[in-house]
Amino acid sequence: MFITKLCAMKINPHISERAKNIPKSPIHEMTELSNEIDDVAFLSWAKPMSDTPAHIKNAAIEAINKGKTAAYSQTSGLAELKEAVTHKLKRFNNIDATPDEILISSGAIEGLAAALMATVNPDEEVIIPVPGYSSHIRQVEIAGGKPVMVPTKEAEGFKLDMEKIESAITSETKAILLSNPNNPTGAVYSKEQLEELSGIVKRNDLIVIVDEAYEYFTFDGYKHFSIASLDGMHDRVISVFTFTKTYAMTGWRVGYIHARADWIPQIIKMHIPIAICAPVVSQYAAIAALEGPQDCIADFRNHYNRIREQMCARLDKLDEIFDYQRPRGAYLMFPRIKHPDGKDSLSFAKKLLKEAGVSTTPGIAFHSEGHIRLSFCVTEEMVTKAFDRMEDYFGIKQ
Repeated sequence: MFITKLCAMKINPHISERAKNIPKSPIHEMTELSNEIDDVAFLSWAKPMSDTPAHIKNAAIEAINKGKTAAYSQTSGLAELKEAVTHKLKRFNNIDATPDEILISSGAIEGLAAALMATVNPDEEVIIPVPGYSSHIRQVEIAGGKPVMVPTKEAEGFKLDMEKIESAITSETKAILLSNPNNPTGAVYSKEQLEELSGIVKRNDLIVIVDEAYEYFTFDGYKHFSIASLDGMHDRVISVFTFTKTYAMTGWRVGYIHARADWIPQIIKMHIPIAICAPVVSQYAAIAALEGPQDCIADFRNHYNRIREQMCARLDKLDEIFDYQRPRGAYLMFPRIKHPDGKDSLSFAKKLLKEAGVSTTPGIAFHSEGHIRLSFCVTEEMVTKAFDRMEDYFGIKQ
């Protein structure tokens, strides 16, 4: 029956060419396969295993009980939340913002999609440093643009390659799209790198769209810088943020965009047919997240750092199988597979799942073959379970 349905899907004449031309996501393929296996050790999910802090949940409950959540908000978001966002941007990102420069989105993903559709014309090119988040590539394609993948310098911690970026610019280039800290590598772009990138952007009259989902999670003394805070970049950058990672709110689907005031109404035109507005109950939760105690962020960061150290130590024991760059941010790392089977990362990941019970994400999902992504927003027990199994599977002596 499954095969019959699959065949029907392949020949369905009513599916758009746009949809048919987008390949199935290896990330979601691995998730589906993982759900078919009992007792999986999950290192594939880039979602916190922690619960949303209590004061945030309580604010949502209070808003529900007071009858505040049944109707739409303004399409751009609750005025109180936008005001709170401007204070956060000034305090943490050094970005001077006003409420008319803010759009509350249904998570960063919806915000990025709306921003790309509002700025990219058909066949215009968008440069994406890779390894890069797979959904960014797909969003450019859905907007009608052409993603241009530019490799980073893996040996230097996946540093941006400015020469390759500049050489990739053509008369059709519209924007540079990146995540900082990076998903999947955990790279954190320094202020000096971003200043150099800003020079390229200004010389070539481009814009930057930046996904800053992991902004609070940096390690080893590295700091997050928002490119919109640099001189001359306020009006050239669309910055996209989310509550998802910072406050363990993956299911709440609420984020926000900062862009210059004349861009926001145009982005809203794309936001309305996709989402109308962000979930109102989540917006009230987001207000509590920004205005309430912030201890949870440090607690999450400290937890991720402990797990990162544990994972690096376990990878050191698997040095015959993997070579890795120590991640400076996010809660992800992106080891290169040294094992002969690693040239096909999807097959490698499937085999590791089926034969060892360990779920990872193949590098091909991030336009970087020969790697896997491992997430350290998990528990110590999960890392131990996964790496014990991998050591057994690859015949590594304890």
